[in-house]
Amino acid sequence: MGIKSDKWIRLMAQEKKMIEPFSSAQMRKTDVGHSVVSYGLSSYGYDLRVSDEFKVFTNVHNTLIDPKAFDEKSFVDVKTDVCIVPPNSFALARSVEYFRIPRDVITICLGKSTYARCGIIVNVTPLEPEWEGHVTLEISNTTPLPARIYANEGLAQVIFLGCDEVCETSYADRLGKYMYQQGITIPRA
Repeated sequence: MGIKSDKWIRLMAQEKKMIEPFSSAQMRKTDVGHSVVSYGLSSYGYDLRVSDEFKVFTNVHNTLIDPKAFDEKSFVDVKTDVCIVPPNSFALARSVEYFRIPRDVITICLGKSTYARCGIIVNVTPLEPEWEGHVTLEISNTTPLPARIYANEGLAQVIFLGCDEVCETSYADRLGKYMYQQGITIPRA
């Protein structure tokens, strides 16, 4: 098993549509010169962007979080360029990019250091072989202060691990419950 390079990621994105839309360079500024949290192709990964759709958790309805019976009253839907995550709270979002993971690859996704240094933790489970969809992003504000998340800018880096052997059963073969997810996908039992 080995980490895939920028050359391999670029080739897979161009030929197999592994990442759409795909930015073949590390973007650090907008068209008009404003700085952004970087996104796009890096040396050994791809920095994905967070969309402008968020589900911010709230306790206004005094609901219980249960992954087997998730109550949608647990959050409020927000569409914005800047999402404010309350102190010691949590939000769900999705990637701008749509991913198609090859059968001989698994990914690890980690939050970008710019956010981590502010107490913002991004959690994403591995993208398994032959999984396809928008990535649902879990954003935790571990601080006692409100935190800004900038839409259409970098939030997490995907690292692609190539396997020496093709898996016997892929996510698609198992008919995984999060296959082809669009938008922000809440827990499914």
